[in-house]
Amino acid sequence: MSAPRTSTRRNLLLAGGALVLAGAVAATHKYRELQRSAYTRERAVPLQTPQIVGSIGRMPLRAFGATGLQVSEVAFGAWAIGGRAYGSVDSDESLRALARAEELGCNLVDTALVYGDSELVLGGFLKGRRSRWIVASKYSFQSAGMTATLEAQLKRLQTEALDFYQLHSLPRGHDAYEELFRLKKAGKVRFVGASVYSARNLDEAIEVGLDGVQVPFSLLEPYPFELRRERLRQSGMAVLVRSSLREGFLTGKFTRDSKFPDPNDQRHDWSRAQIAHTVDEVERFRFLEASAGSMVRAAVAYPLSFPEVSAVLLGTKNAAQASINFGAIPGARLDGASLERILAVQEAIDAGQQRGLRATVRRLLGHT
Repeated sequence: MSAPRTSTRRNLLLAGGALVLAGAVAATHKYRELQRSAYTRERAVPLQTPQIVGSIGRMPLRAFGATGLQVSEVAFGAWAIGGRAYGSVDSDESLRALARAEELGCNLVDTALVYGDSELVLGGFLKGRRSRWIVASKYSFQSAGMTATLEAQLKRLQTEALDFYQLHSLPRGHDAYEELFRLKKAGKVRFVGASVYSARNLDEAIEVGLDGVQVPFSLLEPYPFELRRERLRQSGMAVLVRSSLREGFLTGKFTRDSKFPDPNDQRHDWSRAQIAHTVDEVERFRFLEASAGSMVRAAVAYPLSFPEVSAVLLGTKNAAQASINFGAIPGARLDGASLERILAVQEAIDAGQQRGLRATVRRLLGHT
């Protein structure tokens, strides 16, 4: 009787192996199909140019989705002035940075309660000039709850209402969305959104009916924006782009030996290998400098070239940075040839890490 049982086990193992192999082949074919759909000329080159609806001086204004707001296409990212992200800051210098940004036409600032002293600094700055600014902040799921947290933020910002209030990440249930919409109905916030991290997050934000999203999008991180660009266009949502400079590396000023000794700098804990690898990837995009004039201008011109983008947030901590961010960069665009070459480089370096096994499985399961 042992021979038949052995034969049966062997046949089962062979059958199981064949199923696994078939599954792997099917997954490979599906992955290649996904890759082909992800990398198309239409994704690389926008079919339309961004629509400019006005200007403040030389600063182009874009529609903030369907909200009716008009926002500067380059916006003030206020994480840095909080002193807990990119090194210690001087509050007076932060105020000068905000004033210089305003002088150059910037009218949108994005902050959060968890950004150190950012809201406090901004609140002091906004006295007497609140009407000139569109103020965005975030709820980071503090233990006090959303409504109580917002009330504290309004006091810090010295304002009666926020223009755009975002969930710092998507919630597990719908209770947070319901409270967010109640705050909007009560007039505590004018429009609501969320900071997203994946294509699946974008799908949820669209389905829930948020007014806008904040999404990472850069030369080194084209996803999830690229994967849902068409759906974002159809939804009419406002799109704030963050991390367009990849923690400053896409300015091109760092080397493989760069160090970040300040413990208040979020890059302080980066390994030497991580720094070197990121610098090496940035070098692949140096060809953009010739036409753009600088790496920082080229890096921001990339998201600014897409009509679905409402504004690009640039972290700014001093007046000198403000002069560059809001004086030299607005209006920057990349032509079709540059965008196609960018796509080729992104494929070569697997920007966004979409080719790995883990990424493939997540995409097949719809978790991207």
